[in-house]
Amino acid sequence: MLFMVHMQLDMPADMPAEQANEIKAREKAYSQQLQREGKWPHIWRIAGESANYSVFDVADNDELHALLSGLPLFPYLKIKVTALARHPVAI
Repeated sequence: MLFMVHMQLDMPADMPAEQANEIKAREKAYSQQLQREGKWPHIWRIAGESANYSVFDVADNDELHALLSGLPLFPYLKIKVTALARHPVAI
């Protein structure tokens, strides 16, 4: 199943830079592993924002929830999920 996911990052302004950098490093490693596995085939940054649009290719809602909640930045993300279906005019 394909899902479009919008993620908006909102880390606490008073978080120590060292802690924020450590979380972001773990996030990068985790997200790149999901990309290598084909679970996260697309990610686009939104220019001028600390946000992205991504496409996930997973078995079901439960797998998507597990992957998203496993993100090290999950506690600081506002997430909106949209299920996708193939358009009838797509080639």
